[in-house]
Amino acid sequence: MINNYDELVEKAEGRNRLARKIVLDLIESALRAADPKTAVKKTLILKGDKLTVNEKTLDLESLNRIYVVGGGKASGAMAEAVEDVLGERITEGCVNILRGTKERFRTSRIELVEAGHPVPDEGGLKGAKRMMEIARRAEENDLVLCLISGGGSALIPLPVERVLLEDLQEINSVLLRSGADINAMNAVRKHLSSIKGGNLAKAAHPATIVSLIISDVVGDPLETIASGPTVPDPTTYRDAVNVLKEYGIWDTCPEEIKEHLEKGIKGQRSETPKPGDPIFERVFNLLIATNRIACTAAQKEAGKKGLSSVVLTAYLEGEAREVGIVVSGMVKEIAYHNNPWRKPIAVILGGETTVTVRGDASGKGGRNQELALSTALGIDGMEGVAIGAVDSDGIDGFSEAAGAIVDGQTIRNAKKKGLDATEFLYGNNSTAFFESLEDCLIYTGPTGTNVNDLVFIVVI
Repeated sequence: MINNYDELVEKAEGRNRLARKIVLDLIESALRAADPKTAVKKTLILKGDKLTVNEKTLDLESLNRIYVVGGGKASGAMAEAVEDVLGERITEGCVNILRGTKERFRTSRIELVEAGHPVPDEGGLKGAKRMMEIARRAEENDLVLCLISGGGSALIPLPVERVLLEDLQEINSVLLRSGADINAMNAVRKHLSSIKGGNLAKAAHPATIVSLIISDVVGDPLETIASGPTVPDPTTYRDAVNVLKEYGIWDTCPEEIKEHLEKGIKGQRSETPKPGDPIFERVFNLLIATNRIACTAAQKEAGKKGLSSVVLTAYLEGEAREVGIVVSGMVKEIAYHNNPWRKPIAVILGGETTVTVRGDASGKGGRNQELALSTALGIDGMEGVAIGAVDSDGIDGFSEAAGAIVDGQTIRNAKKKGLDATEFLYGNNSTAFFESLEDCLIYTGPTGTNVNDLVFIVVI
């Protein structure tokens, strides 16, 4: 899974080499546990004409048609798995997947449409329109399977009337750089979309809707994952405007967006479907893979290697560089005082940090690389420790790396090359820093899944 695994291990020295190897093995075990095909096939069980979805059993003989729609970074593999289970029983389908990954998947009944991420594009718009056409055709005796995973907010763009795709692209890019968390961003996205915030479920009503969901959001709130296309939306137009004002975006918003949101506040635009709406009576939203499942798999792997281990949290949040300071402090406490756990130990964290761009916006990196760089500064000179931070989808921020691995030699190697790590950190330019070192960036390519970020601390 890690394409440059050997290089990352071989270039390390002393006890850091073993620590690095363990971290990389834990990363791979976590990614295997989040495999979308495995998760789908554990959830959908077909026996004769009976389809069991978790504890619910559907009689396929009573259904007229089966449609499949959805989108996200894991949705290509999910679509493959659904076809493996249901085959020609599927009437038709359309799923948006990450641009550049189509050749990795084989489907015959479900159309795979490549779409842009993290900035929405025309491909995503085309696929979203097709999904809504399919959903609107669904009738009471039909089944609509929705395959939802992280990244769906960008991959399934369908702007409301009079708002252009270019407007969505602009506001999405600004939000990504603002430091707003995913819940805040999605409050805006849902109120600028005709498919998110429960609107896909509204279009498919009164069909039976089963959504298989892979979570990339801290705490797994269903209404936030991919902006909840089949989930009631508790946020309002007022919430969306407040987010834009809080992060200093409102005044520079495209006029069409401001006009739409202001009319929504005045009741001149339809709100997103809310909890208690009858359209959700035949909607079943099921979590099939999460960050915690991936963390738990890594913990088991650590045990096999003879390490103590702890999943410290699956709710990791905060500014990446500040979290890095906390992580390095934790490493020192364990290494120097065997507190609160004795070494050798693996400490596993999951969640999603944020990056507020404070440099000139020309820097390149991602939240996991920034966290790793911040941590490296705090563990400079230590032996027998390694920290790896990765985005489970294989793409950290705007870089091609999944994340980075660092140890006590990282900053010393940088100084030999004349690199000022602090300058790179505060310029939000972590990728350039790690590229210069050539032994820190972790490359997996798109993993086909997305269960948020993973941080691994190994002290031996």
